[in-house]
Amino acid sequence: MADPTPVIDDLRAESDELDLLVGELSAGQWASPTPAPGWTVAHQIAHLAWTDRSALTAVTDPDGFRVLVEKAFAAPGSFVDEGAEEGARLAPAELLAGWRADRAALERALRDAPSGARFPWYGPHMSAASMATARLMETWAHGLDVAAALGVVRTPTDRLRHVVRIGVRTRDFAHGVHGLTPPGEEFRVELVGPSGEVWSYGPPDAPQRVTGPALDFCLLVTQRAHRADLALVAVGPDADRWLDIAQAFAGPPGQGRAPGEAGR
Repeated sequence: MADPTPVIDDLRAESDELDLLVGELSAGQWASPTPAPGWTVAHQIAHLAWTDRSALTAVTDPDGFRVLVEKAFAAPGSFVDEGAEEGARLAPAELLAGWRADRAALERALRDAPSGARFPWYGPHMSAASMATARLMETWAHGLDVAAALGVVRTPTDRLRHVVRIGVRTRDFAHGVHGLTPPGEEFRVELVGPSGEVWSYGPPDAPQRVTGPALDFCLLVTQRAHRADLALVAVGPDADRWLDIAQAFAGPPGQGRAPGEAGR
């Protein structure tokens, strides 16, 4: 059973880095538009706080989480935006305090979770390690949008290995949300991390493969950049199709970004 401690530690580091960006913002900066249409910096942080609360409920109160899922199924196209909009209406100090409290409570719950436990989610059930990975992925992706709004360039770190992992593991899920049958064979995925280390998944002799920079793969699976703007190479028709539909997040297919709108 995977030890969740390393990814929980990295989730804290990723969250703390984003916190440094927003901790001293003026009211006007909280209202700055981000690359996500209609979302300000406040919407981005409100979404993270909302999702952290949802994850905390999933870990500590599965019955209560089922109520949240029912609400999501009742409004699949709007429940995410509604949650962000509600939080964005708060005063910045209240929003920031709530996000800090929510993510701290979730961290404690994940560290205290019984070994082998699995928790419900809007997609497949998750272990503590998988839940922390998903939260890190979202924190990194929404942090990119915040940084873009503030004119800040963030330096990628090897914490991206967690985003890569969830992006690879959600290959079949991405096909499913598009109504497509997943490929029957594994792909080989070889990506170069920020430190130069190569992260590999799948059989070395797999005929279909994806290669390129890990950062670009992460931008793709979080839909922060269009494939045309990324240095990813697919070999094989199924691998090529995957790069057109890849998503590492739960829920319906996202709109993604148009060519030339890459967020880094």
